[in-house]
Amino acid sequence: MLFVAGVVPNQIWRMLGLWFGGGIDEGSELLVWVRAVATAILAGVIAQIVVEPPGALASVPDVLRYGAVAAGFVVFLLTRRSIFAGVVTGEVFMLAGTWWLG
Repeated sequence: MLFVAGVVPNQIWRMLGLWFGGGIDEGSELLVWVRAVATAILAGVIAQIVVEPPGALASVPDVLRYGAVAAGFVVFLLTRRSIFAGVVTGEVFMLAGTWWLG
């Protein structure tokens, strides 16, 4: 019963999104704008976390945090602006650096 209560409401919206979004051109000005806004929000959140780190991240040295951002940005540019590749690279850099420093 719990499975049905969780799946049915979500599937309805997914199917409606698929049905309504099927004819949308990915290169349209609206979607380009939406993608730009999403990228700006992601950049703002990352900047806020790097400059004023919350919780345990505050114990990570500044150089490592800024280095992870730089590594992620370089990979973002090298992979033809793949946000996913840039974010994953930054995370891997941060995890490897904290492991290395102990």
